[in-house]
Amino acid sequence: MLAGMLGTGGWMRFVEPWWFKTTRREIPLGLGGGRLKLLHLSDFHADPMPLDHLAKCIRAGIAEKPDLICLTGDFITWKYEQWDAYAALLGEAAMAAPTFAVLGNHDGGRWARWSGYADTTAVRALLEKSGVRMLHNDATRFENANGKITLAGLGDLWAGEMEPEPLLASRKRDRDLPLVLMSHNPDTKDELRSFEWDLMLSGHTHGGQLLLPMVGTPFAPVLDKRYVRDLHRIGDRWLYITAGVGCLHTARFNCRPEISLLTLV
Repeated sequence: MLAGMLGTGGWMRFVEPWWFKTTRREIPLGLGGGRLKLLHLSDFHADPMPLDHLAKCIRAGIAEKPDLICLTGDFITWKYEQWDAYAALLGEAAMAAPTFAVLGNHDGGRWARWSGYADTTAVRALLEKSGVRMLHNDATRFENANGKITLAGLGDLWAGEMEPEPLLASRKRDRDLPLVLMSHNPDTKDELRSFEWDLMLSGHTHGGQLLLPMVGTPFAPVLDKRYVRDLHRIGDRWLYITAGVGCLHTARFNCRPEISLLTLV
């Protein structure tokens, strides 16, 4: 029993957090014959996650030649110092394809003030230096030869910065285009029932981080534990939750980190 416990602990700490996989999903969004390849990455959690692990994941995603890249928050965890090296790494993604981001609960503000970041200035500066465009309660039109969508991003739910009304209630967006919405926390879906959107990309849960046999994911930091990972159909909408690249305390069980390649068709 002792050997089993030690072996499981070693696996959780020294093997699985670094053994990332590539998840591929095809999502019908009515692109009229188009096929957009979207790379979805989330929850880098730099410190405790080292930059060399993040680099492997980002470069594996870039090698897939995506049309666009979406980063759904939690770039840091605790106090961070390697800002220049981090910006250079994220810059590799921004140079490979148009790259967009939203903030997570760890990236500063009301929820993260206990970790030393009373506001989001540091992570905003990181994204700006790297060439990643942040969509903070904002939207843009993305178009290339493979398809076109409206891409929107919301502020974080736990940080109290989510403001969907001015963004999603506006009739300014192209209503003939699918609306892909980035929001760090998948519980956001319950706040958005009265708004129009087609696909929401989220992270935050780390896929549950610890997926326990016969128990499930009791530690997933969401209210609605039906939606912790992977692709879900909710009425006429889609929700995709990635297990993320990093995690807290560098421990995972039965829940490998992942990079997500989503083909929108």
